[in-house]
Amino acid sequence: MSITFEKLEGNMAELTITVPAEDFKKACVEAYNKSKNKFQFDGFRKGHVPMAFIEKTYGPAVFFEDAANDLINKTYYEEIKDIELDIVSNPEISLSQIEKGKDFIYKAKVATKPPVELGDLSKLEIEKVDAEVTDEDVEKEIERKLKENSTKNEVTDRAAKDGDETTINFEGFVDGVAFEGGKGEKYPLVLGSGSFIPGFEDQIVGHSIGDSFDVNVTFPENYQAENLAGKEAVFKCELLGIKETVIPELDDEYVSDTTDFETVDEFKEDVKKQVTERKEKAAEHEKQEKAIDKLVEMSTVELPEPMIVYQQEKMVDNFGQQLMYQGMNLEQYLNMTGQTRDDMRDQVRPEAEKQIKRSLVIEAVANAQNFEVTDEDVAEEMENMAKQYQMDVEKIKEIMGEEQIEGLKADLKMQKAIKYIAEQAKEV
Repeated sequence: MSITFEKLEGNMAELTITVPAEDFKKACVEAYNKSKNKFQFDGFRKGHVPMAFIEKTYGPAVFFEDAANDLINKTYYEEIKDIELDIVSNPEISLSQIEKGKDFIYKAKVATKPPVELGDLSKLEIEKVDAEVTDEDVEKEIERKLKENSTKNEVTDRAAKDGDETTINFEGFVDGVAFEGGKGEKYPLVLGSGSFIPGFEDQIVGHSIGDSFDVNVTFPENYQAENLAGKEAVFKCELLGIKETVIPELDDEYVSDTTDFETVDEFKEDVKKQVTERKEKAAEHEKQEKAIDKLVEMSTVELPEPMIVYQQEKMVDNFGQQLMYQGMNLEQYLNMTGQTRDDMRDQVRPEAEKQIKRSLVIEAVANAQNFEVTDEDVAEEMENMAKQYQMDVEKIKEIMGEEQIEGLKADLKMQKAIKYIAEQAKEV
């Protein structure tokens, strides 16, 4: 087994992989054994037709395709392990020699990681990121915390108003005919949430428990159900219940009962500290993002087309995996949205190019600065992971294999580079 390569223009390369004739012969025999049950001739039991007889009947190349595919799958990734090329795409395979009694030779055209001409970091300037915490920020956070501790009280002595959580029965009709999916019983609906068709919730406001009434609406022109888009509809509704949200009053008694503090002032000071920490982290992240994007803009890198295609495919596949967690597969999503896989690839292309360039630029900075990841860096990150997943550090080490640890080191190296880039950026 041997492999050679030739570098081509545009950060491409062509590999030539040679498989000995003996291995090709074995692959043909394996292909025969896998498919011999498909052949049936008079005078032979099914699955017992000799290989030589089949080759004589259909020609010596009858098992070549299966043998070639098997050999390529077995040899390609093994052969490129030690080659001095950084391959960043799937291979485009072509056969050079496939004959009985001779070596099997195939070529693989691949994209290689392109060089990056980094912009001048001393000239890296970004728009100033605001990390100031205002009194309004603190008040909003306090309001959010109070809402988290709010209660729902049944209301019987007044009509429904915005903000109430109502319980309703409803059935929708278009041109006097009930439509599929337009009926609900004991349905919880928060008025003012905007979760129903525009105008629906507004017409519940003012009604009392026990009221039966009509809600007249028009479906939006871009409504997901095409048979209802733009249509006028009448919903027969009945208001079954009303709950109002009661937000607790912020005083010393509330603070001492629900927090680790005794007074409102202490509570507010802690909230301000939390908001400040959160805003500083967000500002640092924003600064990093702006600095990286600006450095990418200042740098030069030529992306080979197969590298972009490879990233597009990864992004589409990742989206498909996310859909599976929601009980849907990619094919179903494409059918629902009237798209094809090619349409999705086209949609993600700009983001694919952006992600590749960002990654290459960050890596170029990491290499230029000779950043190294120490055992202490890895140990610290594993401690963080153990806290995050509430697991023992030793269990984290046990779960992570050598390949994952190497991936962790690569991520930590990139993080160092990201931090360095942000530190070099001047805010103007």
